[in-house]
Amino acid sequence: MSLHRIAIVGRPNVGKSSLLNMLAKARVAIVDATPGVTRDRLSIVASLDPPQGEGADKMVEVTDTGGYGVYTAEDQRFDEIGEDLSKLSGPIEAQIAAAVERSDLILFVLDSQTGVTALDDTIATLLRKRALGDGSRAKLMVVANKTDGPRWEPHAYEFSSLGFGEPVLVSAKNNYMRRGFFDALYNALPEFAPERGNEGPSEMKMAIVGKRNAGKSTYVNALAGEERVITSEIAGTTRDAIDVRFEIDGQALVAIDTAGLRKRKSMPGRIEWWAQERALASVARADVALLLIDATEPISRVDKNLSAEISERHKPCVIVVNKWDLVEGKPNKKGHTISTEDYQKYIGKELRGLQNAPIVFTSALNGAGIRRAVDIAFILHHQAQQRVSTGKLNRIFKEMVTMRGPSSRLGTQAKVMYATQVAVAPPTIVVVVNHGELFTNEYKRYMLNRLAEQTPFDEVPVRLIIRDRKRANLEDLLSGEYRKRKKAAGEPITEITEEDIREMDILDGVDVEAIEGGAE
Repeated sequence: MSLHRIAIVGRPNVGKSSLLNMLAKARVAIVDATPGVTRDRLSIVASLDPPQGEGADKMVEVTDTGGYGVYTAEDQRFDEIGEDLSKLSGPIEAQIAAAVERSDLILFVLDSQTGVTALDDTIATLLRKRALGDGSRAKLMVVANKTDGPRWEPHAYEFSSLGFGEPVLVSAKNNYMRRGFFDALYNALPEFAPERGNEGPSEMKMAIVGKRNAGKSTYVNALAGEERVITSEIAGTTRDAIDVRFEIDGQALVAIDTAGLRKRKSMPGRIEWWAQERALASVARADVALLLIDATEPISRVDKNLSAEISERHKPCVIVVNKWDLVEGKPNKKGHTISTEDYQKYIGKELRGLQNAPIVFTSALNGAGIRRAVDIAFILHHQAQQRVSTGKLNRIFKEMVTMRGPSSRLGTQAKVMYATQVAVAPPTIVVVVNHGELFTNEYKRYMLNRLAEQTPFDEVPVRLIIRDRKRANLEDLLSGEYRKRKKAAGEPITEITEEDIREMDILDGVDVEAIEGGAE
């Protein structure tokens, strides 16, 4: 089963990031009045509830894009230090085009309180050509955001003049008409998401992050000294970040060198604050993160915050202990010789969110271990792209619960009804259970540990989603495409088996045991 894909596009400051946050039910995107805050694609996985609770939830990948034409606005061409930002328009607009081309539904967001602007008209023309042209599978929905109350509704309906139909009204700021917006999204998507092969460029994006003076730039320079072909070097792709493209042994790689981070209270001003936010955004758009640790310094709060960010975003990570040549063999505070084994235990204790991340000891100054860290990053990237069959996942999870099920004081028995992988990078697995409240965070960690032992995901994070089952009556299951297919094959449609249900890609909303037992 694949994810439905939704792209959010529009000019700057119409509330695209606020809509993404509303869908995610969390503040995952930076929201600020400054044009150009979002420059890269930022994606989240969310679940859409069916209207009136009738039917199965739909899993969606929602992608927020940078504001189109952000640097054409008056007084917005130069940043705080005088850098000409107009050269970033092309890469930003290419990111928008990539998001549009891979989407099933495009949300064209406009501002009800501003009305149609010249830039809105330009974007509408581009969308007609790209999104609605011949061969495009995407639908387009106009979203009239900032409809903060009834007085703004007449203004919102003026967007019908763009020729894309009646707009959907919502306010991401105060949740006005939120339910109607979610229902419109749900109904605009097909019942099942299309299966897709591998799409997009094959290059791996590797974010190199760490605190100030950890040796990130030296690391990139050392990497550039290897046998490689640099195809481009773009300053300012993210604020205070540089993308450097390499080809190593026929494998494409983009190394994202980010600004060094420090404690927020040590930041002298707004530019430093943005540098930190964009470094974290680089983690979001990367396939693999390299967390550089300075071996000559104790692991700091900044290191721990970065490890938490990487963990929360489910990014594969290589922990790179830099400047190891200055530490190895030296005595520690207790007079004992420092070894790699001791330091690995130290990292495991301090960076608890990255227990499964491989550790590489390097010296960026003399090049030791540099290539090994990249080779491991490629391995992790490959792991994160793997899929495990539904049958194998069901066997694994049912055996887990049978051998060591979550406990209940009332004696309630936990059951796994169905499990399936719905996405890769990160591997996303949805498990439908009978009593979701029994599956605590502690038990989820147990499930993830056992999963790492029996799947290709032994060193990469897995997004595990536990869902309660929902009952569906037989009449609902016998409707739509399933009925048509059975009729066309001349097969009876009075019984539905678990195999039929899996074939229909029904993720939840199905009580398998009740249907097999003849219940309606």
